[in-house]
Amino acid sequence: MIIGSIGSIILSCSSMFIALRISSLPWPIFFVALASMFALKACGKTNLNEINVTHTAMSAGSMIAGGMAFVIPGIWVADPTAHVSVFELCVVAYGSLILGLIFTALVRKHFIEVAQLPFAMGQAAAETVKVGDSGGKKAGWLFGGMGVAALWTLLRDGLGKFAGGKVPVVSLSQKFLGYGSYMGVWYSPMLIGVGYVIGPLAIGVWLLGGIVADFGFLALGQGTLGWSYEFASGLKSSIGLGFMIGVGVAILVRDIIPNSKKIFGPMFNKKLIGDSIVPVWWSPIVMVGLVLLFIFSLKMPVVAAIIVIIGAWLATSMSAQCVGQTGINPLEIFGMLFMVFARLLCSNMDLKTTIFVGATVACASGLCGDVMNDFKSGYILHSDPKAQWYGELIGGIFGCAASVAVMLLLVKAYGVNCFGPEGVFPAAQSQAVAAMATGGIANPTAFIIALVAAVVLYILKVPCTTFGIGVYLPFYLTLTAAIGALIRLLVDKFAPKVEKEATGTIIASGFMAGESIMGVISALVTAISLL
Repeated sequence: MIIGSIGSIILSCSSMFIALRISSLPWPIFFVALASMFALKACGKTNLNEINVTHTAMSAGSMIAGGMAFVIPGIWVADPTAHVSVFELCVVAYGSLILGLIFTALVRKHFIEVAQLPFAMGQAAAETVKVGDSGGKKAGWLFGGMGVAALWTLLRDGLGKFAGGKVPVVSLSQKFLGYGSYMGVWYSPMLIGVGYVIGPLAIGVWLLGGIVADFGFLALGQGTLGWSYEFASGLKSSIGLGFMIGVGVAILVRDIIPNSKKIFGPMFNKKLIGDSIVPVWWSPIVMVGLVLLFIFSLKMPVVAAIIVIIGAWLATSMSAQCVGQTGINPLEIFGMLFMVFARLLCSNMDLKTTIFVGATVACASGLCGDVMNDFKSGYILHSDPKAQWYGELIGGIFGCAASVAVMLLLVKAYGVNCFGPEGVFPAAQSQAVAAMATGGIANPTAFIIALVAAVVLYILKVPCTTFGIGVYLPFYLTLTAAIGALIRLLVDKFAPKVEKEATGTIIASGFMAGESIMGVISALVTAISLL
């Protein structure tokens, strides 16, 4: 746990920095999986269970840091005169950690064992640890893929004084840019690997959503139907959000509520474990305590504090589903959604408190979605989920402290004006948070229709879980993932032996690991250079 705690502090610091600097956050699981394996082997004899528990602890704080980086600066973007105290940030960080831990314990079995979602990053991490530990021919495929992806990322993005730009980052259609559509391809080995592992069906639905949004709403809507950009882009974002939330609601209605006794029964019975990883009979008491803490320390209205609890419950399930199906965790989207709901129901709530609602939900869902990859890896490698959960707890405690410290240090060093389009840290998500906190959902009618449609389709068992992601995300991400899925389709059809021996999955795992590790290393190098 010492190695895991140190790793959590380092990863939380780098995650905070990179999320603010480039408005994205590479998955830390591959870096921490390899770091755990090499560190533990250096200390003497180890096993796969120890490696899994350690890398769960290491990665626990990174998504708390990412959630805070994506949401909290929105306070200063909207109001540079706002004062945010150390205590308030600690309440948000540790409150979201507690909620994330509770709901992780409760829903882990459903998403990992019952629904058997792919969790491409978790699968890839398990392959990385397993093959890296055993060596042999498969290790050559793994580390070969990792090396290719790492070299490509280095040439593309650079590292320290070594400038990137040696290979292209993204190719975009100038015609579609005129419609506000990012039609093109992102040259990302990691996302190609994600598409390969997740497979053609889920990625195909994702691609369909992107086609409807970018070809339909943005291009056809503006070019042929005479829609304004504001209307077309508002329709795209509202339907994307509505569909994602609708799928989350449908998961609760169809999959979780019918099994609520097994999933949530342990919250109300000391003797009942059910599907929970650990006994959580204490959680209702803790949730009541959190509501009171939010009311008195963050000045939340009672209704808003309750929305945080309900929002975290719903958002953690949506996050787990989204990560399991697509490898993407739009945690700030979930935070913004419940932030808007809270603002609608509590119209007198001030801006800072409104954003605290979104930050707490975002961090809780980010934590749950992220560690589900670790639990998937542990499930494949037969690790003890209870030990992993305690690793998540310990790593999260240190990660929260590091996240708060880094946020305050950056504000002190650069001032609150460092956040935003003209600042040192663009913090794109925080700009969206500030806009949503003051404006709300662009097209509420479209949002509601999409939400209802998603619920109906999911309950009817129509494959639709990734459709909203395709509608909402930039098309270049969608098309890149689709390239990976197309490769998988061709491999399965014309070279099935490749996947029977798992060679393709191992190479894809190397692609995901190589780019992710280079992203983390780049963040660490950049952060150290500014100290």
